[in-house]
Amino acid sequence: MDAGAATTHDSTAAGHPIARVLPLLSPAHLDRDFDYLVPPELDEIAQPGVRVRVRFAGRLVDGYLLARLSQSDHTGKLVKLERVVSAERVLTPEILRLATAVAARYAGTRADVLRLAIPPRHARTENGGSKKVVEPEEPQQDSADSTDDGPERSISRATQTPIPSRGPARTSGTLRASLDRRLADDSAVEPPAAASSSQGSSSPDPVPVGDSAASQAETVRPAETLNAAAAVVDSSDPQSVGDAATADKSGEAAASVDVIAELDYSVDARTARGEAVDVAQVRSSTGSVPARSADSVAGASLSDPIELMADSGAVASVGPAGAGSADAGNARDAEAAGAGAEALSDSIELMADSGAVASAGQAGAGPGAAGAGAAAPEGLLVVDAAEAANTAAAPADSSGRELPDGVDLQVWERYIHGAAFVSALGQGKGVRAGWQAVPGEDWARRLAELAAVVVGRGRSAILMVPDQRDLDRVLAECVRLVGDSAVGLAAGLGPAARYRRWLAALRGTARVIVGTRSAVFTPAVDLGLIAIWDDGDDTYAEPRAPYPHAREVAMLRAHETGAAFVAAGFARTAEIQAVVDSGWAHDLVADRAVVRKFSPRISAPGDSDIAMERDPVARAVRIPAVGYAAARSALAEGAAVLVQVPRRGYIPALACAKCRTPARCRHCNGPLALPDGRAGHRSATAHSPACRWCGITEAAYRCPVCASRALRAVVIGAVRTAEELGRAFPGVPIRGSSGGAILDTVEPGPQVIVATVGAEPVLPGGYGVALLLDGWALLSRADLRAAEDTLRRWMSAATLVRNHGQVIVMAEPSLPTVQALLRWDPLGHARAEVASRAEVGFPPAVRMAAIDGTSDSIAELLSAAKLPDNVDLLGPVPLPPGARKPFDSGDTPAEVERMLLRVNRTSGAALARALTAAQAVRSTHRSDAPLRVQIDPVDIG
Repeated sequence: MDAGAATTHDSTAAGHPIARVLPLLSPAHLDRDFDYLVPPELDEIAQPGVRVRVRFAGRLVDGYLLARLSQSDHTGKLVKLERVVSAERVLTPEILRLATAVAARYAGTRADVLRLAIPPRHARTENGGSKKVVEPEEPQQDSADSTDDGPERSISRATQTPIPSRGPARTSGTLRASLDRRLADDSAVEPPAAASSSQGSSSPDPVPVGDSAASQAETVRPAETLNAAAAVVDSSDPQSVGDAATADKSGEAAASVDVIAELDYSVDARTARGEAVDVAQVRSSTGSVPARSADSVAGASLSDPIELMADSGAVASVGPAGAGSADAGNARDAEAAGAGAEALSDSIELMADSGAVASAGQAGAGPGAAGAGAAAPEGLLVVDAAEAANTAAAPADSSGRELPDGVDLQVWERYIHGAAFVSALGQGKGVRAGWQAVPGEDWARRLAELAAVVVGRGRSAILMVPDQRDLDRVLAECVRLVGDSAVGLAAGLGPAARYRRWLAALRGTARVIVGTRSAVFTPAVDLGLIAIWDDGDDTYAEPRAPYPHAREVAMLRAHETGAAFVAAGFARTAEIQAVVDSGWAHDLVADRAVVRKFSPRISAPGDSDIAMERDPVARAVRIPAVGYAAARSALAEGAAVLVQVPRRGYIPALACAKCRTPARCRHCNGPLALPDGRAGHRSATAHSPACRWCGITEAAYRCPVCASRALRAVVIGAVRTAEELGRAFPGVPIRGSSGGAILDTVEPGPQVIVATVGAEPVLPGGYGVALLLDGWALLSRADLRAAEDTLRRWMSAATLVRNHGQVIVMAEPSLPTVQALLRWDPLGHARAEVASRAEVGFPPAVRMAAIDGTSDSIAELLSAAKLPDNVDLLGPVPLPPGARKPFDSGDTPAEVERMLLRVNRTSGAALARALTAAQAVRSTHRSDAPLRVQIDPVDIG
């Protein structure tokens, strides 16, 4: 590097030498920001949002750079940043604000939330899957600087990462390859020499900063996407350092991702018009292209960010793929005037000095729609106004706006105000609804249509589903509508695949993200919709600190960003009903006549006097005569029969035959059962039961209450049920779907499918009959949400039956949950649940915190907490059965208790703050007894 360049670099470091860092530390009292000194050699890539390594208390820890400042409140020496792990700005301002809100809501730390939100770095994936390019004439790096995680590799990534497509290709492959080589050769950056600093001779402690969450969130500037325009930064403004990478005219700025993206866009625009391209001239011109901040544009018109009017009156419209296209003559005029192109969230382009309309291509049309690993763009699509007017008209909503191909608006007219809801999504409004799908609805297709409408306006959508089966189903529908701009995120992916798809969402190439609970934190560009399917599923509850629920995080994010929110399902939870009652969201339901048209005939044995006269023991037997008759009739017609059972295995629960006391293991207190492996033996009942937790066989069981040795089955599992049905229907195939052998789909034909709850396979055309067995086992669970969860599982199975089929539920007909199923009234059941919980003081009517630990650790926390005056202390009580203990297996104490703290919803924030402060005080005392604090846990007791 020459002397002039070195002087400029040092002056930049001297102007903003302070880095505000959030170290990822577990203790609650260390959830604060700390100031570090930025060495001159790291100044260019040490931008807000990047991963860093800092020295804290003598050891290296990971962290995120939040802001660059010109000065610090500390008057002494500062510790230097040890390393910038990557130049990728993975922590966006929106995710930081969300993490701060989630930590405050759940009495946790930002470090714990960010561990859930941002996946671990995969260096090869981030760098484009190739080794760092080293020019022959450059001096070799030492071993410490040539690792995969080094900042120099991250700089060279700018020339290796493909740029998202802005239109179909028109430049020849030979010319494009030549341009790519010239750009790559001209973008090589010589590693800066290490500058000496007198302040780096010692290693003082880092300086903590005030814990104002609002100021921390405001200092982080938006992370630029790969195809965002380059921005000119005023070095005198400390806040502008985070807006874009520094554009150095000496050639160092060529390593910036944003400058490369704008350079590539300028080359594409000129080659599309057949002009000769001078790379040096284009490079010098891109350094002065004014950029528009994504935050400033989005904030200017949050209610309708889809259409933006330029000073000249030009309108930019975005299609499903989010890829811009413009008139070539207007682009030439804009370049000649030196105005350049402005970018908003990789989707919206404003063409200056013209009244032309820039329209996007179809979904998946551009090569860049495939994600981070797609091919680079080869040009811009030139759209003629007369040619566009002659194209076939696409489906339009009630406001006259065109809908993306494949969106069936007539289907949404089944629901009251359904067409208006889709129209509002197309206008970019932040509508919020609780959607109850009609029986038999192709819900995966409907969710994909909502995402396609949002993507058609140039924004992003996040769709959350409970498990991998639902993810595959929804993702397939999204790919049909929006192409490769839809990606799936799940824990089952490998680290490379998951990080690649996460980066595609961060960089703006992925517009539809379908995933499980962790997808709610995905840094989608210009988020327009968050949808969650079946929010009552327990998999949405995060088992790691601070134990957030994906539904609550989604509502927090939608409220903060103004994005649309949809809570969809066949049933409805009390939490969503409470939100609808408050007016924050609205009902999206079908008329009762439509529900009756699509729902099967549902009945319960003995639900009338006539039924009781025909079969007096209908309520006493497991499968009554009416169930066998309906199954035989369906099999005779060639239809399949679905049998839902609540438990898997053979006989999963045993009890004393005399006093009905549950049989428990003497070693671990686990439940005794007859394992699956004994199902095929005639003498299975003669074998000794075994513990389902530790596996120890109980050879000589004796009841601890009455001393009886006789045992009886409490509930029959799926294996034993299949065995009984095989004898009842000889010659009919019996198939099971439970545990590790779950069937996704089955072929039509006469057969009996025995499935546990949640494992029911999909049958094209629907089942003829569904038998819902052992309803008492689901309803009698000691759980606050037992009735709500039972109705949800019954409705999910009933929707798999064709509309002229039959559903028979084996439960007491007079129970409110059974009546709600017979009438198909999930809203009425949810309203009753909210009212009953409000009467006794349980969520969602109140805010409740659960503290798990030993009696001493709970007392220590409560003594340090300044709780609200209206708090109610409930307990201590034993942990709920099956609840995970907050201890490792080696140091689990004999007694683990739970204390419940209850306040009204208006005091919920005060309760969370008090518990957060108490945990911070406890961590300063170095208390080693594990303790767990959960806000509104799913399992209360």
